[in-house]
Amino acid sequence: MNDHAPPVVPSLPIPAPRREVRPLGVLLALSPSPGTVALGRGLRQDLAVEGVDLVVAADGIELLDTLRARGADLLVLDMELPGPEPSVLLGAVQSESPHTPVITVVPRERRAGVLGMLRGDRDDFLVRPFVPDELAARIRLRLRAAAGLPAPTVLGHGGLSVDVDAGQVLVDGRRVALSPTEYALLLALAEHAGEPVALDDLARRAWSEPVSANLVQVYVSYLRRKIGPERIRTIRGHGYQLDG
Repeated sequence: MNDHAPPVVPSLPIPAPRREVRPLGVLLALSPSPGTVALGRGLRQDLAVEGVDLVVAADGIELLDTLRARGADLLVLDMELPGPEPSVLLGAVQSESPHTPVITVVPRERRAGVLGMLRGDRDDFLVRPFVPDELAARIRLRLRAAAGLPAPTVLGHGGLSVDVDAGQVLVDGRRVALSPTEYALLLALAEHAGEPVALDDLARRAWSEPVSANLVQVYVSYLRRKIGPERIRTIRGHGYQLDG
């Protein structure tokens, strides 16, 4: 498992739909796999309660057909998607839907080639491998930006703070490096700081496939060691809660 700390991105409420006739629409175009199916299902469930409709496309042709038929407020494009060359797809999307922000998912070795195709602050990229919660957070950020709402630069709870601009997690002023899975768990807990979060919800947010409760507990113990055991309270029979 890659234990390098990922870029820290906040998980924020998405603004209400700008038009009452339809919810905000996200088009998710990732290479088909069992993990992708689980990821799409989890994202759809998480985003639906915030007024977002997520549609999945399995290849480049389906992506273009869906985009032309119904449009999208945001596109997540896998640069290894089957069908037409993804770089050509990206150019077509930018030409036909110039106001649609795009999050590209890229292998680390292709990152440099993709960066030159992105349009400043409108587009974003995510390096594979990633945790589901990081993609969900970036989707929220892009939708907020498209709606003209600023994102805070610092998120905090008690002595825990996340400096978004610097990409740092601070505990009582001390920088802490988290693995991708630890980071995903922290985001899930921080979203509901002061409230209990169920084990099943934590598992779904940090992994793209079903995992045992024991595995969640193991990673919570890792996170406790880094941010302080007193900050994560066990809610017996339910899950965990982030306290100040």
